[in-house]
Amino acid sequence: MKRVELLAPAGNMEKLEMAFHYGADAVFLGGKMFNLRAGSHNFNDEELKKAVEYAHSMGKRVYVTLNIIPHNNELEILPEYVRYLEEINVDGVIVADLGVFQVVKENTNLNISISTQASNTNWRSVKMWKDLGAKRVVLAREISLDNIAEIRAKVPDIELEVFVHGAMCMSISGRCLLSNYMTGRDANRGDCAQSCRWKYNLVEETRPNEYMPIYEDERGTYIFNSKDLCTIDILDKILDLGVDSLKIEGRMKGIYYVSNAVKVYSDAVNKYYSGNYEYDPEWMDEIKSTSNRSYTQGFYHGQPGADANNYNDRNSYSQTHQLVAKVEEKIGENEYILGIRNKIFAGEKLEIITPVGKPREIVMPKMTLITKSGEEEVESANPNSTVRIKLDGGFQRLDMIRRRKED
Repeated sequence: MKRVELLAPAGNMEKLEMAFHYGADAVFLGGKMFNLRAGSHNFNDEELKKAVEYAHSMGKRVYVTLNIIPHNNELEILPEYVRYLEEINVDGVIVADLGVFQVVKENTNLNISISTQASNTNWRSVKMWKDLGAKRVVLAREISLDNIAEIRAKVPDIELEVFVHGAMCMSISGRCLLSNYMTGRDANRGDCAQSCRWKYNLVEETRPNEYMPIYEDERGTYIFNSKDLCTIDILDKILDLGVDSLKIEGRMKGIYYVSNAVKVYSDAVNKYYSGNYEYDPEWMDEIKSTSNRSYTQGFYHGQPGADANNYNDRNSYSQTHQLVAKVEEKIGENEYILGIRNKIFAGEKLEIITPVGKPREIVMPKMTLITKSGEEEVESANPNSTVRIKLDGGFQRLDMIRRRKED
């Protein structure tokens, strides 16, 4: 049985390293042009080259997003850019636009994935892309398990990628006009203002008020605000379909989100291929430990109901844990350099997250604060500071330390 690829978001080099550390097989990322995350750090040409070299040294893969819908004036520089991507040996590009697809085909031999923005929901469109030369199709989020099964059966000789986790748009696979119309920020060019998360008053001119939905009151409604996608409790059903890649959304999310999501889904995938798969409720507990808008299974079981939206709150953000530090370096036996992300105190009970196994409880030891002027022993450390600690446990660079948030 061919093993599925676990594909993670990488908004910068740190997130790329963390994704691989916690079990991703591949990452998708954007250069400084032609990608749908203008607010992300993204990668300049030299950073792209280093990212690919780093990934390949670990036997991992890198896909570069070219998924904007370009205007005429951008097409001139595209051929040179895609030739550069081929020169640095990226493993593939992700394309939504037919014109971009043609430019890539005419100028390179790069593997092409068809973006979810192309809204492929049926086997005929998938077959068309295969016949044109695409290696992979990223299926639309608006698709059921039954539809995926039929596509797999009727087009067996193309790779299929599906989203399994992350934020959802109110519009079809990210093609939203609201942001552009209301703020001048083009969602199809990576600059979405997330207008779908704003608060609205919904008024239908000819309908009496008594017919208005119960989720709207005198304060308005967040009618466009979807919950986040999470499929950890149906992952075995998705894997049974024979898809080739599982995609986690979130290039603009933090390292704790990326690492945690990758670790949980990696654990589940490993369990699936062990032959002894059984859903572990602790996977969902871990998924809820990072910031989320509550979860939905999206369209996998058909048309989602009213409970798939956050009607009464813009974000409904919740999380059970907070990242407080990252192991930046292991400098000796049980001695580490930590980068502090949130204020941390000696003596408090925390948890350390490693790539394999469950979180392990630790008691934070006294810390040595490292500054340009020297070092001093401290009982607490602030965000963006660097400390040295001694701690038993055999931890590694890039492991994370978190605390449970108070209710």
